[in-house]
Amino acid sequence: MERRQFNSALMLAGLGSAARRLPQTPGLKRTLRPPRLKKGDTVGLISPGSFVPDEGLQKAVARLEDFGLKVKPGANIRAERGYTAGTDEQRLSDLHAMFSDPGVSAVWCVRGGYGCSRLLPAIDYRLIRSNPKILIGYSDITALLQAIHSRTGLVGFHGPLGVSEFDAYSADHLHGVLMEGRVPYTIAAAPPEEADPLPAPYSLVRGTATGQLAGGNLSLLAAMAGTDYSPDFSGKIAFIEEVGEKPYRIDRMLTQLRQACHLDKAAGIALGVFNDCEPQEGDRSLSLKETLADRLGGLGIPVVYGLTFGHISRNCVLPVGIRSVLDTEQRTITLLENPVD
Repeated sequence: MERRQFNSALMLAGLGSAARRLPQTPGLKRTLRPPRLKKGDTVGLISPGSFVPDEGLQKAVARLEDFGLKVKPGANIRAERGYTAGTDEQRLSDLHAMFSDPGVSAVWCVRGGYGCSRLLPAIDYRLIRSNPKILIGYSDITALLQAIHSRTGLVGFHGPLGVSEFDAYSADHLHGVLMEGRVPYTIAAAPPEEADPLPAPYSLVRGTATGQLAGGNLSLLAAMAGTDYSPDFSGKIAFIEEVGEKPYRIDRMLTQLRQACHLDKAAGIALGVFNDCEPQEGDRSLSLKETLADRLGGLGIPVVYGLTFGHISRNCVLPVGIRSVLDTEQRTITLLENPVD
């Protein structure tokens, strides 16, 4: 994504808290599963990243209500400050308020955009650990999902935003993962549709791998590298997606994850759809497929491209921190643990 100047500073002046001093010991954190979602539950709708226009917010509320849920918008969801949905304090306040509200069963991010990484040092991780709830979103929400799981053990859900289209594929997986929580649960790539064609999935390296799911948007994962919230992919199934980045930038970010986040030591890699990431005609560039093969094909681990997640209309739900099996030939991810209680 266009985030070359994104995330230049993670410290929030004036928002000091004991949460800053919470030690990062991800290896010692037990997996914390949130309560499952039920029809009729109230979800807190927040915008921890970018501003959402009225039309988008209204559509988000309607879609969640159509899914059988009640919606409680954050107190500051209409705030606006440049490219973010209000100040850091306002966006952080909504996040904390939803986790502390006993009447809210899940926290749904209305959109991604920019700004979530700015919140990480000031999040009250103890509050979240004491009030485990479903947190769902993708894109910029990657920062929240990874940091909160690292600090608390809480399973986060990389899935549709409030403004996303809930087509049959997305709705089925939302229901299967967030509400049913059955195991084993297999997530397969969506079948092709004439109205919404997706690139055919393919294996870069064939095989199967088992490990905890970790990942999200490539730009955010690279931006977190070297911080206190940096992901460690050792022994895990890394899932990665991107949008609007040229192959040379994808090359650079994957190289950064290999060197700083042990991507080369992952058990396997599941790539979603890298939307709008091909070079333009006439560019002196490798293709997207050549770039992915160059950076990931020689790691000696299973790698598959084109699973149905990312900046696309059809989006499955991937629970961060849940042990799963990746099968590159079947193009599937199978959850081996229940992601919700």
